[in-house]
Amino acid sequence: MLIYSQKYEIFGEAMNIEKLKTDILIIGGGTAGCYAALTVSENSESKVIICEKANIKRSGCLAAGVNALNAYITDGRTPQNYVDYCKKDADGIVREDLLITMSERLNAVTHRLEQLGLVILKDENGNYVARGNRNLKINGENIKPILADAVNALENVTVLNRVNITSLDVKNNRVNGAFGIGIENDTVYAIEADAVIIATGGAAGLYKPNNPGFSRHKMWYPPFNTGAGYAMGILAGAEMTTFEMRFIALRCKDTIAPTGTLAQGVGAKQINSLGEVYENRYGLTTSERVYGTVNENQEGRGPCYLRTEGITPQQDESLIKAYLNMAPSQTLKWIESGKMPSGQNVEIEGTEPYIVGGHTASGFWVDTGRATTVKGLYAAGDVSGGAPQKYVTGALAEGEIAALSAVEFIKNSKAESISEESFNAYIAETEKFLGESSSHYTAEQLEEAMQTVMDNYAGGIKTNYRFNEKQLDIADYKIRQLYRLSENLHAEDFQELMYIYELRERLTVCRTLIAHLKARHETRWHSFAENLDYPEKDDKNWFKYVNSRLENGEIKIILRDIVSGGNTYEHNN
Repeated sequence: MLIYSQKYEIFGEAMNIEKLKTDILIIGGGTAGCYAALTVSENSESKVIICEKANIKRSGCLAAGVNALNAYITDGRTPQNYVDYCKKDADGIVREDLLITMSERLNAVTHRLEQLGLVILKDENGNYVARGNRNLKINGENIKPILADAVNALENVTVLNRVNITSLDVKNNRVNGAFGIGIENDTVYAIEADAVIIATGGAAGLYKPNNPGFSRHKMWYPPFNTGAGYAMGILAGAEMTTFEMRFIALRCKDTIAPTGTLAQGVGAKQINSLGEVYENRYGLTTSERVYGTVNENQEGRGPCYLRTEGITPQQDESLIKAYLNMAPSQTLKWIESGKMPSGQNVEIEGTEPYIVGGHTASGFWVDTGRATTVKGLYAAGDVSGGAPQKYVTGALAEGEIAALSAVEFIKNSKAESISEESFNAYIAETEKFLGESSSHYTAEQLEEAMQTVMDNYAGGIKTNYRFNEKQLDIADYKIRQLYRLSENLHAEDFQELMYIYELRERLTVCRTLIAHLKARHETRWHSFAENLDYPEKDDKNWFKYVNSRLENGEIKIILRDIVSGGNTYEHNN
């Protein structure tokens, strides 16, 4: 509902101001955000606004499609089996209560996707075709348009595409709405809401990527996911968890295409340049697969590969089609080289680190209803912590859980109006960036400087993902410097204004990440958090969650006991 609109000029340019009101605001129109909207619509008459920085038809991690659903309870297995798998991969630093509530919904959301039009491959008996113990094969190039079409058809949902939400309005630890910018209509938005669901995804672009310069956006995770939701929560005082469990993907060299299809689809083993299978020497968890590859290269036995030589022509054809569904550049590479996978092994490498709660446990500290520690604020998907290995279906499940919780919450709790003071402060901030500036830097230059700092001092590719306390101190100092420099940046238009906010979001996430890396005095996950000052695992002192909260401009570390054995964690705000 539009409650206020104004047009005026700033520095000779037209600028609009709009204040909107809704029952539930969903920030991010990706996997979790779309499913949250569907769930709200099916379970209430609440009005919903979705704000999406891009366009929900092709936004988020599903933009280019996927060729499998990696989280499904296949025949003979139970939700608890999936919890056990996630727990083992993360070496115990998970929230079992979040994992079980997610796992119990995986199959139902999968079936709902099929009803919406997703093609899930079936055998001659009509059963889903499994890939390994937990995955289903799909034709998923159009999975995001399917979700987007379902959302666009909802009468109670308004989708604002190309609207970039940048900050929350929080008073007395209660969210009242959010502020953002319309990138194409030069509009500043204030959106009041009784509940807010953050579904903005994780953070890419913190570290220097594999491919520099023009190809820097050829990375594993969407380059447009800046950690915006994390940053909004951090600055609003929300408690965050396990940022030190970074995610580093093992990917096909140069194309950064996924390797799971090779490992699970055709059983390709990790081998070194001598032809030795090395994966069993290091372990088979996600972090160990990366660590083994790094070590083999360091010790002179690289390059490393996934062994595909000798697979059948049928398997060749299957791989060509599979990668067309999710990473066409890998298919093109095979075709242009004149060699199919059966004729050449696939070289592999680790990516730069990411913060992504869909693969690790990083993100908001939430209760079982996915409520954050800020009243009225919920988190779902990659931005929500504690429950790794969500993948697509887990994000859908968390979107559903968060939506149901938000619907119940607003029955008895209404937000205050956004104050004029808060609204005017946000407008003044945008005017400052759009106004005259003496800055000698651009947002892109500061972003490159940030990535260099993180690469050199916070465990990037350059240092083989390793770091020590002194390096982290340097990283923290330099990131703080860059944040101060970002305060004087200048934007010519709203597109450049978005770049400034994206940079500041990444810098905010970097600070929290550095604090978490420094706080955990052990190495529990090789490569993900390889602390040279504490190279061994220490269950006695560090089998616990490393959480944090921003207080008076400083990051306060909070250590919490592990939630397991059927127990739950609920906030006592």
